[in-house]
Amino acid sequence: MYAVFQLSGFQFSAQEGDTVLVPLQKAAGGEKIDISEVLLIKDGDNTHIGQPFLSEASVEAEVVKHGRHDKIEVGKYKRRTKYRRKTGHRQDYSELKINKIVAPQS
Repeated sequence: MYAVFQLSGFQFSAQEGDTVLVPLQKAAGGEKIDISEVLLIKDGDNTHIGQPFLSEASVEAEVVKHGRHDKIEVGKYKRRTKYRRKTGHRQDYSELKINKIVAPQS
């Protein structure tokens, strides 16, 4: 069984037991969160598709840890003007472990 869910404006696909890197959540490490914005659930031959979300469906996840991605370096350059800028960015993330996918009753 796998589910497609929406969290912080992004869509993710996961199965039970998977770990997913999502944008930083306001939950402490080890805390459980319940995701109710489920777009699709596929269980064998049964497929539940929401319009846009499935009612009575949820994904139960646990925050494993918080971290930061590798640095992305951004460079700007304009020729013949001695203009050069170099900056970097590191995006924060939360690592979620998908414990359970609750499908709607049909």
